Amino acid sequence: MSNKMLKINEYMNIGEAAKFLGVCIATLRNWDRKGKFKARRNPINNYRYYSKKDLLKILNKIESGEALCAKTGKKEQDNE
Repeated sequence: MSNKMLKINEYMNIGEAAKFLGVCIATLRNWDRKGKFKARRNPINNYRYYSKKDLLKILNKIESGEALCAKTGKKEQDNE
């Protein structure tokens, strides 16, 4: 049972994930729908959950300037 509790602690719901990344919930829903940043789903209620490990990878990309475009979910490129 403690293994399941550990796994639960490794995930954030969509609201927590949005706040963690500094984006709105709709952005995460769009990225999931377009397959750019897939969420895992709760088998009972179908809610989206995001791995903290995956969120940290995305946050590092955002902070390093490899931000994802809110519309496409793809890497934004400088036009300079």
